Amino acid sequence: MQTVRLAAAFFTVLLLSAQSASGSYPRAQNVTWKSTNFKTILTWEPKPSSEYSYTVEFSQVGGDKQRKPHCIRSSGTVCDLSSSLTELNAYYTADVLSEPPLGVNSDLIEFPYTSSPRFCPYKETDIGKPDFKLEVSEDKKKTTLYVTDPLTALFKDGRQLNIRDIFSDELQYRVTYRKNKSTGKKVYDSKTNVIELTNLDRGESYCFYVQAYIPSRSIDKQLGEVSQTQCSNDDSKSILEVYSVGVIAAAIFLILLLVGLIIAVTVICCRRRRKALKSGKEGLPLRDV
Repeated sequence: MQTVRLAAAFFTVLLLSAQSASGSYPRAQNVTWKSTNFKTILTWEPKPSSEYSYTVEFSQVGGDKQRKPHCIRSSGTVCDLSSSLTELNAYYTADVLSEPPLGVNSDLIEFPYTSSPRFCPYKETDIGKPDFKLEVSEDKKKTTLYVTDPLTALFKDGRQLNIRDIFSDELQYRVTYRKNKSTGKKVYDSKTNVIELTNLDRGESYCFYVQAYIPSRSIDKQLGEVSQTQCSNDDSKSILEVYSVGVIAAAIFLILLLVGLIIAVTVICCRRRRKALKSGKEGLPLRDV
């Protein structure tokens, strides 16, 4: 009798487990924050089948959970939370719930979910590459870089904010420069967008690139993306540095060809003239003695 009861209990457990498994959905994996210039997106895997969907819930650490309409029972694997993370210095977490598709009911009370790591926009968003304009003074004693602050995904009173609006005096720019065709680099940090360099060798060509620099951040988040490299002109360049060997050889060939043509035309003209003079003399009548 006891054996029969044990068998029945075991069968009941298996049945309940099977029902629970059949009513569940796969959990999201690799839930990650991706953020550049405060454009903040939550991503995860895998893409759901037609049998289930994903819903994102997010909150400040210790706060109430919120949802965004376009991230409820979605078949996507991204959720843009840029405009929802309004307290930039706060830490946020998010849960990605696996739920039935939109319009489909389920008997489950709690749905499986995967939580994200904590994320602070102010401390962790990546900073994109800045643009800058390069200007060398007429006396070649000063090189000035005019840096433009990258725009963010945030708006205030209808105006798009740049990174200076958000980081204020904490934002600096790091200039890395070197002589053209040299590998030795120097670094200069500036608290302003107008960067003047006066310790450069006159007449030399220098190459520059710029990065946003925020010293208050953790080391791996202090520097932003590297800008495009720009180089100043070198007034002391030799002709071999300005023009390639092929261009110089072609120019020499054309000059020699032109000189040869001039010489040939001159020789032909001289010969015709002599011939004409000779023919004229032979045609003259002899004078009486």
